[in-house]
Amino acid sequence: MKVNWKGVFPAITTQFRQDQSLDLAATAKHLEAMIQAGIHGVVFLGTVGENTALEYEEKLTILREMKGVVRGRIPMLTGVAEYTTALACRFARDAEKIALDGLMVLPCMVYKSDERETLAHYRTVAKATGMPVMVYNNPVSYSVDIVPEAFARLADEPNLVAIKESSEDVRRITDLRNMVGNRYLLFGGVDDLVLESIMLGAEGWISGLVNAFPDENRALWDLAIAGKWEQARELYRWYTPLLHLDTKVKLVQYIKLAMQETGLGSEMVRTPRLPIEGAEREEILGIIRKAIACRPVLAAR
Repeated sequence: MKVNWKGVFPAITTQFRQDQSLDLAATAKHLEAMIQAGIHGVVFLGTVGENTALEYEEKLTILREMKGVVRGRIPMLTGVAEYTTALACRFARDAEKIALDGLMVLPCMVYKSDERETLAHYRTVAKATGMPVMVYNNPVSYSVDIVPEAFARLADEPNLVAIKESSEDVRRITDLRNMVGNRYLLFGGVDDLVLESIMLGAEGWISGLVNAFPDENRALWDLAIAGKWEQARELYRWYTPLLHLDTKVKLVQYIKLAMQETGLGSEMVRTPRLPIEGAEREEILGIIRKAIACRPVLAAR
């Protein structure tokens, strides 16, 4: 199965009102701003989209409503982050009915599966849908590591087409290429390792901080893809203190606070998450505001 996914894909946020109810209008407004900034695709309902804090029907509502905003302009994927394989299959089938472009499938939540169980999960979900699937490997957050040898064993599943590699071990990009060649599209999933990942062959970047800094995000991608490494490094050095926020436990709160500071959304999250406060808030605001104060002047695209 062939897909043309490449470039910057926001792991886009879900916007909430102050009472924690869904704010579909604000989510749509933010999505449109991302599209206008030149993103190449979008992933809804990932970690940054607060998938596991949403009710099942809320997730489908978001996908239906946002499909009307996207209008086929970019590929639209959804995260699949359920507690059982059966529920993941059900959600995959329901997402397929909405006619999305693909799925980003996570391991089962809570239970830490071993390799045999993990591969069975991905094979079962893949067989439940005709949609192309990106496998999300994030052992840091989810304690399930899909090593390159495991991806070689999954290579016979035709609609497993891509990998979001978030192990924080950038050597995996080369190991995967050496082991499975071009069998999968490779996406970098760790914001503060993206330049290294692109240099080693990543074809896409699923980003969190793009939600707050879409122009700089796209500029960094364009410079790296063009091989303008000196300019890319300069922009990356400015961006890296912000990109570090994507690797923290409270990445959702930090990214949404950055969105609020740049006028692109609200910091409101859904419990169990809470907006940050006190000294932690001042520290994160300091990082964000310092970056805004010395924001680089970007060349016109």
